[in-house]
Amino acid sequence: MSLLKNAVLQRLSGHGQGWRNLPVLPLLLALLVVLPVLVVSSALLTPTREVWLHLGRTLLPEMGRNTFLLLVGVGIGTLLLGVSLAWLVVAYRFPGRGMLEWLLVLPMAVPAYVQAFVYMATFDFAGPVQTALRPFFNDLTWFPEIRSGMGAVLVMTLVLYPYVYLLAKAGFREQSGVLMEAARVMGHSPTAVFVRVTLPLARPSIAAGLALAVMEALADFATVRFFNFPTLSDGVIRVWHGMMDLRAASELAGLLALAALAIILLEYALRGRTRYFQAGGKAPGITPTALPGWRGWLAAAACLLVVAAAFVLPVGQLFSWTLRELPHQPAGTLAVYGQLARNSIALSALAAFFATITALLLASWSRLTSSRAAFVLAKLATSGYAMPGAVIAVGIIVPLSVFDHALNNFLIAWRGISVGLVLTGSVAGLVYAYVVRFMAVSYGSVDSSLEKITPNVTAAARLLGAGPWRLLWRVHLPLVMPGMVAGAILVFVDVMKELPITMMMRPFGYDTLAVWVWQMAAESAWGGASLPALVIVLAGLVPVVLLMRLAARKN
Repeated sequence: MSLLKNAVLQRLSGHGQGWRNLPVLPLLLALLVVLPVLVVSSALLTPTREVWLHLGRTLLPEMGRNTFLLLVGVGIGTLLLGVSLAWLVVAYRFPGRGMLEWLLVLPMAVPAYVQAFVYMATFDFAGPVQTALRPFFNDLTWFPEIRSGMGAVLVMTLVLYPYVYLLAKAGFREQSGVLMEAARVMGHSPTAVFVRVTLPLARPSIAAGLALAVMEALADFATVRFFNFPTLSDGVIRVWHGMMDLRAASELAGLLALAALAIILLEYALRGRTRYFQAGGKAPGITPTALPGWRGWLAAAACLLVVAAAFVLPVGQLFSWTLRELPHQPAGTLAVYGQLARNSIALSALAAFFATITALLLASWSRLTSSRAAFVLAKLATSGYAMPGAVIAVGIIVPLSVFDHALNNFLIAWRGISVGLVLTGSVAGLVYAYVVRFMAVSYGSVDSSLEKITPNVTAAARLLGAGPWRLLWRVHLPLVMPGMVAGAILVFVDVMKELPITMMMRPFGYDTLAVWVWQMAAESAWGGASLPALVIVLAGLVPVVLLMRLAARKN
């Protein structure tokens, strides 16, 4: 029976490992997803001297310096905050620990640009905090300036620390408590045990979380724009919108792509070559130590302070603005908000559908063919998640504009008809960009579900005469449906929050909730931005709740 199964699987794989055995549709889909990254990367291979001279005299020095400072600041902030909180909830018992452990994840639901305009409105010179302090102090020059690089670092740290917190917590909980007890028996202090044993074992997880947080900071443009702290991502959009110079935007986006690649390489370097393994996976984990008296309440207060600053303050402020402003909005405002919500939901649903279907095709054919080429293409198709949204947008605008001009010239020469730009600035182009950017999210969910399908199921279906398409439709699809739904929900929420791609590629006059929030906040119209921002935050709670339920099942 084993020989028969192997024969069936060998027949299924096409008896080969090369590109010739990869079906045309998955190959085409993978190339379409990889294309924007290749386009942007190729722009650096043929640099334009005039473009770089102009950027070097104007924007580039300040943007490069600010980008470096932002990444270093966010990296240090998320590392300290995320690791400290993770170790606190894993290694110690204190009042409210079980609830606070999950409350600390909630800031993931707040987009950085929403957090930014709330903090700017709250702590700026005309905000309620300085207004309340002014009667008691003649001089408020000592109050920190929120519109600064430090303000951007603070806001992004509060929003992005959960990436480090979640992965560091997982890294700590995977460790064996026996190792720590052995180190203590050998005479090492708790601090020495943490530095020499616990941290090295958790280093891969911490490095992965840190890389995610820093890459999110690299991709942001709205937060740094609010705080008047221009970075490379902001520069790509400034060049595209302000100068309408596609070549300059492409080459600057290529530089941004190199920065993203440097972060990925830095993550591998932080993991190091040393490998750590747990001996005996059934060993008990770290036993939490009870914090008595005021120490326990201090730990709980520290966690609550972070939750209050990173989640309660922005959400509470949004609710306050909404309740205060909504009754006084002009007639038709709710209709405008409804249209914005419909646009956002339509784009998110389309992107989630196409990303999930594409992920299913790529993951299925990668496993069915057992081809190295299929595996490489599938992994390359997920590389867009490592690229900032501005890079993906430029990488798609370039080929779409070339295609549109070629099509228009062809129709003029053939029929004398001019159709203008068909895909550039269209919903189709925008959805295409979303799929490229968030393919990794849906692919991860689908591929993990496919891993749970035993080869015997596939072999039995082929023995019964099922072809590849029937096998995919009748066997694989029903089995991976829960993973597909989870991946689609995550893509849906990510698209709801996505701003750089939407700003650069949306059709003229086609606004979404994220774009409206950006425009209203840029004009300091906090009331007009509050309700759309609140909807985005509530949508962002969906993956957080899913994450909590998944963790609860594992425990």
